[in-house]
Amino acid sequence: MPKLNQEKFNYEASPFWSGLRCRCPQCGKGKLFKSYLKLAPSCTNCGLDMSSAEDADGPAAFGTLFVGLLVAFSALVVEVKFSPPTWVHLSMWIPLAIFGTLGILQPLKGVFVAIQLSHEAIEGTQDNE
Repeated sequence: MPKLNQEKFNYEASPFWSGLRCRCPQCGKGKLFKSYLKLAPSCTNCGLDMSSAEDADGPAAFGTLFVGLLVAFSALVVEVKFSPPTWVHLSMWIPLAIFGTLGILQPLKGVFVAIQLSHEAIEGTQDNE
């Protein structure tokens, strides 16, 4: 796992905010992603090795739950207040759920990876003695 350089660590930019901005958790300046959801191998600014960071399905699960809650609550409010036809619900809420989840996925993955890297979290291992 990469060791963070504590002398260079930018405490002004917390891992949470760096992750939301999709920036390096150590310097707060380098890009965290090289494409939409593909992590950069290392920070272009400070050289932090990000190759061992793994977030699994956490961002997708939390993002889907969060957006699903908002969409379901909003659809309920619209139904109670306005009672639109079914096609209006389908044309509003399905695209909102899809694009909302896709829109929140990269910042959430950035937060998960940034917090993991800043705490030097590693995969659990088992000693075979």
